[in-house]
Amino acid sequence: MDIRKQFPVLDQYTYLNTAGSGLLTKAAQQWRNSHDIWFLEQGSNFRLHQAAFLQDVRVQLAKFFHTGAENTFLIPNFSFGFTTLLQGLPKKTSFLLIEDDYPSLTFPVLNGGFAYEYVTFDEHIEEKIIDKIKTSQPAVFAFSIVQYISGLQINLEFIKRLKQEFPQLILIADGTQFCGTQDFNFDTSGLDVLVGSNYKWMLGGYGNGYILIKEEIKDQLFNNTATVSLPDVPFLKERSLLSLSFEPGHLDTLNFGTLLQSLYFFEQHGFEKIEQQIKKISTTAKKELGNRGLLSDMRMMQQDNSTIFNIPAQEKLIQKLHDANILFSPRGGGIRFSFHFYNSQADLEKLLEIIDSK
Repeated sequence: MDIRKQFPVLDQYTYLNTAGSGLLTKAAQQWRNSHDIWFLEQGSNFRLHQAAFLQDVRVQLAKFFHTGAENTFLIPNFSFGFTTLLQGLPKKTSFLLIEDDYPSLTFPVLNGGFAYEYVTFDEHIEEKIIDKIKTSQPAVFAFSIVQYISGLQINLEFIKRLKQEFPQLILIADGTQFCGTQDFNFDTSGLDVLVGSNYKWMLGGYGNGYILIKEEIKDQLFNNTATVSLPDVPFLKERSLLSLSFEPGHLDTLNFGTLLQSLYFFEQHGFEKIEQQIKKISTTAKKELGNRGLLSDMRMMQQDNSTIFNIPAQEKLIQKLHDANILFSPRGGGIRFSFHFYNSQADLEKLLEIIDSK
C-alpha cells in the first residue's frame, strides 16, 4: 500500500511543513463525515456513549506513550493544558526556561508572575542547565523537547540523568514538535509532565491535545485551589480534581475522535516502520543541507536528529520555493523545513534542486 495516497495534499504540493501543521488522512476524513452524519440523524443520542468513547481515546493515547490511562488527560491544546498546570502550582514556584523557546510555554510563566531564569541553547546546554539548577535551585525546569525554530533537541538520556541527580526538580516538557516522530516511553523518560498539541506530528487535527502526569507529582498539583468539596452529582461524582481541572466541560468527540483515527493509523501501519522512515529522510536531509553549509554548527553537531531544519532566508529562494509549490514556514528569520514519514527522497531532491539553482 502506498501510504502517501492517504494524503491528497501531496498530489498538489511538496509538503515540508508538518512543523506548522500535520496532514489529515483520508480515513480520518471519512470517519469525521460519518461522525457528523451520526449527529445530524441522532441528535443527543449520539452523545449517549461519549464517556466510554473518550475513555477509549485516553487508553489508546496512553498505550502510544507507554503509560497508564489514569495518568492521561485530554485537553484542547498545549496552551490550555500548560496554563492550567501553572494554576495548580504555588505562586512561589521558580522556573528554569530555555531562551527563545515556544512563546506558549514561556509567556504564561512570565505573565503568571513566577520567578524564572533562562539558559541559552548552545553546545554547552547540558552543563548550563546543571549549573543553573545547582546555583539557582529552581523548582521546575520547563522546556520543549524540540525547539520550534531551530530544530535543536534536548537529549532524552540527559533528561533521565537530570531526574536521577535532582529528583525533587519537576520536569515539564512540551512534546508538540517531538511526539509522533519517534517511540517515546513516558513512564521511563524522567519527565514528570508531558504536554502537547496533536495537530502536528501526531496528525490528530486541531482542537485536541494531551497532558500526561506522573503519579508522584499529582498530589503536588492544585493543593490549595479547591476551597469546596468536589461535585457529587451523578455525572461528575467519579471525577478527580485533576480531571475536573484539565477536562472541564464538554470534550469534543469529533476532535478527539480524529486523534483516535490517527492512533489507529499509526498502529495499522506499524509505528516502528514510520519512525524508521522519519529517521531515514531526516538524516539524509541533515547531511545534504549541512554539506551545503546551510545549517548551524550546533545543528550539525547534535546527535539527536529532529525532523526540523532552518536555513538562511533569501528573498529569491523564497519566491522559487513558492513557485515550485513547496510548503514551508518562515521562522526566526530563516526558512523552516520539516520532514515526516510521508515525505519521500523525491521531495528532498526537489528541495535541493531549488536550493542549488542559481
